[in-house]
Amino acid sequence: MSSQAAAPRMGAPEWIALLALSSLWGGSFFFYKVLVQELPPFTVVLGRVSIAALALHLLLLARRDPLHLTLQQWKSFLVLGLLNNVIPFSLIAFGEIRIASGSAAILNATTPIFTILVAHFFTSDEKITAAKGVGVLAAFLGVAVLIGPAALSGFGQGDLLGDAACLLAAAVYSLGATYGRRFKGIAPLKIATAQVTAATIILIPLAALVDRPWALPMPSAGAWAALLAIALLSTSLAYLLFFRILAVAGATNLVLVTFLLPGSALILGALFLDETVTLRALMGLVLIGLGLAAIDGRPWGVARRLLDAG
Repeated sequence: MSSQAAAPRMGAPEWIALLALSSLWGGSFFFYKVLVQELPPFTVVLGRVSIAALALHLLLLARRDPLHLTLQQWKSFLVLGLLNNVIPFSLIAFGEIRIASGSAAILNATTPIFTILVAHFFTSDEKITAAKGVGVLAAFLGVAVLIGPAALSGFGQGDLLGDAACLLAAAVYSLGATYGRRFKGIAPLKIATAQVTAATIILIPLAALVDRPWALPMPSAGAWAALLAIALLSTSLAYLLFFRILAVAGATNLVLVTFLLPGSALILGALFLDETVTLRALMGLVLIGLGLAAIDGRPWGVARRLLDAG
């Protein structure tokens, strides 16, 4: 009888990449909020993925490494583009028209819960363990504490349709993270390029039929800046990190980034906006750290070895 495959582990480079990814994706909630004030959701998402696709194709061209894929591979990338870009990006943009970005961040933090369930049933090496389950719950509680009761109270008073859209986006992200494991043999840059290219192909007719972007007023300079930032930083650069972590550490470890997004926002706010770091925020970060440690497992192993040695 074959033994169960060992679960992927997170090394120091993967943790550093995860922290960088959390900063890049943390900014996307702000950029969405700026963009949806002037543009409809499908147009926002089309702008995001099309600019990202252009940038990544130019990078491949500069590297003299063209994107040669088979028809079957393109079919798979159309599915990946739907799961990782078209559906969740559109749902979040739709949701942020109706709910606060804090509520959207909390709902997005449910992605690991969905991913653990999906990975348990559809992978051989990412099965649910007691430590992993406890870790997810602790980290999710930390996100709720960090965001605070004011944001949580908005769930009952805000637009339930917006809440449902962001929650559904988290569920779809979990499917995309697990489905993306099949592309391990392709370089991360090519995976990212093919994914956003496929998403662009899907979104062009959607935006044309639903939003009629050519009939919309010209966006402001602030909206253009937000669009370039969400495309080049929160998409192109972020997905290069995303697929590198996915190939090494697996889907369940990768979506830990959703727990780090509020922490990234807290640190950036303290550094650049003179925002005060409250005791509640520190408590949330401690809970998130404990949850991540429980999921990764190695800190507890080190602690046990130190106790045994003493």
